[in-house]
Amino acid sequence: MFTMQVTHNVVIIGAGFGGLGMAIRLKAQGEENILMIEKGHDVGGCWRDNTYPGAACDVPSHLYSFSFERHYPWSRRFAPQQEIFSYQQYCARKYDLYRHIRFNTEVADARYQDEDGIWELTLTNGDTLTTRVLITATGQLNQPAYPPLSGIEDFAGAHFHSARWDHDVDLTGKTVAVVGTGASAIQFVPEVAKVAGKVKLFQRSAAHVIAKPDRAYSKLEHQVLSKAPITQTLDRLRIYATNESRALGFTTFQKAMKVYEWLFSRHLKQQIKDPALREKLTPDYPMGCKRILMSNDYYPALAQDHVEVINHGISSVDQRGLTDSTGTHHDADVIIYGTGFKATDFLTPMTITGRDGADLNAVWKDGAEAYLGITVRGFPNLFMLYGPNTNLGHNSIIYMLESQIHYILQCVAEMDEQGIKALEVRDRVQEDFNKKVQDKISNTVWDKGCHSWYKTESGKNTNNWPGFTFDYRRQTRTLDLNDYELLR
Repeated sequence: MFTMQVTHNVVIIGAGFGGLGMAIRLKAQGEENILMIEKGHDVGGCWRDNTYPGAACDVPSHLYSFSFERHYPWSRRFAPQQEIFSYQQYCARKYDLYRHIRFNTEVADARYQDEDGIWELTLTNGDTLTTRVLITATGQLNQPAYPPLSGIEDFAGAHFHSARWDHDVDLTGKTVAVVGTGASAIQFVPEVAKVAGKVKLFQRSAAHVIAKPDRAYSKLEHQVLSKAPITQTLDRLRIYATNESRALGFTTFQKAMKVYEWLFSRHLKQQIKDPALREKLTPDYPMGCKRILMSNDYYPALAQDHVEVINHGISSVDQRGLTDSTGTHHDADVIIYGTGFKATDFLTPMTITGRDGADLNAVWKDGAEAYLGITVRGFPNLFMLYGPNTNLGHNSIIYMLESQIHYILQCVAEMDEQGIKALEVRDRVQEDFNKKVQDKISNTVWDKGCHSWYKTESGKNTNNWPGFTFDYRRQTRTLDLNDYELLR
């Protein structure tokens, strides 16, 4: 007997790829009492937020799409940000999701009610609602990481993060300081360099950058793809198989990375002729330990006379610019942070309280972990998309999301059909799973002497899946209720 009224059967937090895919499949399963809570003004997640110049995907567009909505007229092999965002809006319209979404809304607190087996959510505006099933689809790349720059409040110019690009700031002729050289920076730095008077790139560690096999699809190709959609499906399979083979280089056959090391070295030598600059741009860690990046214009941009690469940390900021760790001052009109995201801070800043008052942040104080990256002991009826250790370094995250969505659909269906009030993963099941994951990670290239956004400050890799995506799909294909404690 419920003592609290249940306002929704399912609440999904986030309307990026994970949230959209989950809602679409739930509706196909007959579930209509769905509410999606989205902090932004539209669907899209990181593809709505990251509007910086040059933003694009590094997974080919034929694979970076839902399996049930794969035949889409992409303009290029690697889709630009606006096109991916339009695809997400298209999916939301086609599957009638907008009426289920509450925009410009954030969850402050989610609390599990033991007696009723439901979740009570408090929104930042003070509203409350309840749900049988809570699904988080907040992603791993939604909270920008700002560097702790001493004195930044004194800086006279504009300063902003790439994920919160200030399009009102005119960079024409300006001296622009860029802090960070991650996946976003290698895309926007060439665009900034086209208009800025000077670009000063502060690099903590160099990245491995290889050529991007990108091009626009021809008119003939569009005609073939449109009239024979099977060609797009076959290309999708080809891309998947090619990308999946790269997992060997990260995990069990790291000598395979020699091929990519050669590709990187050749790309660097071809585009950077200055030996001193080439040395600055050569990483001091094994390839793959950090994310491998793709760009055709990053190195040529850095080779220009008005672009300077600075291999020193930043000690302070004043009104006129930045002082590096050697004491050298660098004037700047604008500072742009290309410093990535708080990827290991899963589900923050929400407070999530589970059974018997368990605080998820406290449970995860040594690093986030979950069974299959989806369920957590002590938090019944809570399911995560793109949770701990489900990120990839070699293939499309949408493939992983669809594996998780399929698994969660089974959980929801069993709860409905069997009258299950609470479904909670067993302690030993979660413990055994994560021990295997961490054991595998310890033998991967990600654990070979670098610090990346894959890891917590203590060095635990909480983000990556240490193997093949088809193996993850095998493990999530069929729900085994014996893995869970059930309260009917």
